[in-house]
Amino acid sequence: MKPVYILTLSCPDRLGLVHAVSGFLLERGGNIEEAAQYNDHDTGLFFMRVRFACGQLTPQDLKSQLNWFAQPFQMKWSLHAVAQPMRAVLMVSKEGHCLNDLLFRWKSGLLALDIRAIISNHREFYQLAASYNVPFHHLPVTPETKAQVEARQYEIIEAEQAELVVLARYMQVLSDDLCKKLSGRAINIHHSFLPSFKGAKPYYQAHDRGVKLIGATAHYVTADLDEGPIIEQDVARVDHSRTVEDLTTLGRDTESQVLARAVKWHSEHRVLINGHKTVIFR
Repeated sequence: MKPVYILTLSCPDRLGLVHAVSGFLLERGGNIEEAAQYNDHDTGLFFMRVRFACGQLTPQDLKSQLNWFAQPFQMKWSLHAVAQPMRAVLMVSKEGHCLNDLLFRWKSGLLALDIRAIISNHREFYQLAASYNVPFHHLPVTPETKAQVEARQYEIIEAEQAELVVLARYMQVLSDDLCKKLSGRAINIHHSFLPSFKGAKPYYQAHDRGVKLIGATAHYVTADLDEGPIIEQDVARVDHSRTVEDLTTLGRDTESQVLARAVKWHSEHRVLINGHKTVIFR
């Protein structure tokens, strides 16, 4: 059976790009199984995702020839084997709904992940991690130890060769330095009340103001707090009869679902960053 790959790319738009890419694959015995493209007329950029089978070349030779092919088009590209699940590290604090949901989906075969470790600044979920046979790293954070802890966190992430870091309700703000190191491979989840309801107990603030919609946003982590490129969002409609506890429960469910979709799309290489935005080939 031929190996199956996913090729993602972006470059300045020009005539014949789809033809050029499909021709490149055809000449190397590649059979295209799925393809999608998008032209951003505002930026003049072209984006494409192609799933194809190819047994004529080794992965190394294929990457080498792709590098040669991409240069005249000023093309940024990446190639991934479908059979290789994405190595991931999850980070969590004291709210475990997103962590629990991701672990269950992973073990159920719903996410193309290889979860290598869980990092937390609290001990609450070490037993949950153990039940899934995932190493648990308890790294408490104080203002005095933040730099040393982040160095250790990054050490674990690199040791596990993680392609994805998920902040599954990890409530510590990452430093600019760590955000830059994890650029394009770290996803965060937060309630969509930001910036209207910042700080502690956002659902209490929302209830007090009588909101009609609650929601969640999954986005890439950047040095600008909660302002990274958005991957997925969703909302739930509420009314005056809902209690704070109702809002919290609905909010947590929405957060879990939104984060799971974002992680799934990223792990399937369906998300391409387009400046401050994303292109998602669903």
